[in-house]
Amino acid sequence: MTAAPDPRIARGMRAQLAARAARIAAGASPLGWKLAFGAPAVMAKLGLTRPLAGYLMQRALLPSGAAVNVKGWTQPVAEPEIAVRLARDIAPGATPAAARAAIASLEPAIEMADLDLAPTLDNLEAILGGDIYQRHVILGERRREGADTSDLSSRVIRRGQVAAEAADPQAMTGQIPELLAGLADMLGAYGETLKAGEIVICGSTVPPPMIEPDETEFVHRLDPIGEVSVRFTRE
Repeated sequence: MTAAPDPRIARGMRAQLAARAARIAAGASPLGWKLAFGAPAVMAKLGLTRPLAGYLMQRALLPSGAAVNVKGWTQPVAEPEIAVRLARDIAPGATPAAARAAIASLEPAIEMADLDLAPTLDNLEAILGGDIYQRHVILGERRREGADTSDLSSRVIRRGQVAAEAADPQAMTGQIPELLAGLADMLGAYGETLKAGEIVICGSTVPPPMIEPDETEFVHRLDPIGEVSVRFTRE
């Protein structure tokens, strides 16, 4: 028997996707999707069985090296992530193997988020409705064709030095094919489909880095593919 959907998540996803639909109707273009709260300890704390999902819009996309004005943000966060570009649709019920076959390429990404509400068991509906803190996604020009993650490692450079690293970037997020299959199932429950050409960012490869008031730059190096960076202003 399939477990009943978590009412917090169901209400939050309906609100989130209604907001997304309204933005598209107003002329905005969709970019793809994001996964969040996928670290095992975080899922246990929040009573989750899989990562939560949010959406990405083209207006949020910035090139590597772009400046983000974080003035007025509650708590800027820069998450080093793996971005997946899809070569074909992934339908609900797809196996991880089918999801893997749908991957066109992998690349380093940074998600800029504003942690304006600390997550708890009681406020996931509001967090989902607000698109899970999403503000920007930064991508570069370097990518790896196909779905091979076997030799990837992730490093975060802050103030010119390596501040965090993950020898296995999927240790915190989960395996990418399984994430994509789970995301397809979640979206399918609300009438959405993972589509060819979309980008999915898969969650932070290290504990989400909180940006300090005097920081000016953040770099994510996804070896051996390449790196992506973002600068901060407070004007």
